[in-house]
Amino acid sequence: MKRGGYLITFEGGEGSGKSSQIRFAASYVRGEGRKALVVREPGTTKIGEQVRKILLNPRHLSMAVETELFLYLAARAQLVREVIRPALRSGKVVISDRFEDSTIAYQGYAGGLPLVGVRGRVPRFMEFARGTLVPDLTFFLDVEARKGLRRSGRKDRMERKSVGFHERLRRGYYAIARKNRKRFVVIPSGCSKSEVRKQIRAVLDRVFSRTR
Repeated sequence: MKRGGYLITFEGGEGSGKSSQIRFAASYVRGEGRKALVVREPGTTKIGEQVRKILLNPRHLSMAVETELFLYLAARAQLVREVIRPALRSGKVVISDRFEDSTIAYQGYAGGLPLVGVRGRVPRFMEFARGTLVPDLTFFLDVEARKGLRRSGRKDRMERKSVGFHERLRRGYYAIARKNRKRFVVIPSGCSKSEVRKQIRAVLDRVFSRTR
């Protein structure tokens, strides 16, 4: 890890406990004397927050997966250009609650949009939205689908999708992790919050030891 900007993303299904672990990671980064900026997808920007309301509104249960895709990409494009890239240029550590891997998992593996082949235009759309920016490190917090949904309370539109959808989502995340072993840190289901935090700390210790 260089002294410049660094992008850390947290991924996982509904109810995986990302929020509390992101707060821990941000506290760790600040404890290392670095500036940390926490963002979320979709959201953070004024435009992104408005898109978020549309995407998660439980009244929009009939929303097509293609519509989901383009709304998420629109919010990401704004977030990257308005917030993330300027923060990285200033040397901040950006910690994002979801990023592009969520699109691949939710709209691709779980939602059924083709990711490869002649019809697999999703990767090209994603690249257009975020440019050349890719995470430096990704934590995937695994959770069994039914357990995660119980934790979440199934309040928003994405949480209200079928259990089958969320099981495909989980398998999709594992497929993404296998293809990105250098970037992904998989924290298996069943770990307590303290165990998850311990594993995250161990990884961050290795990353930040290079700048001490």
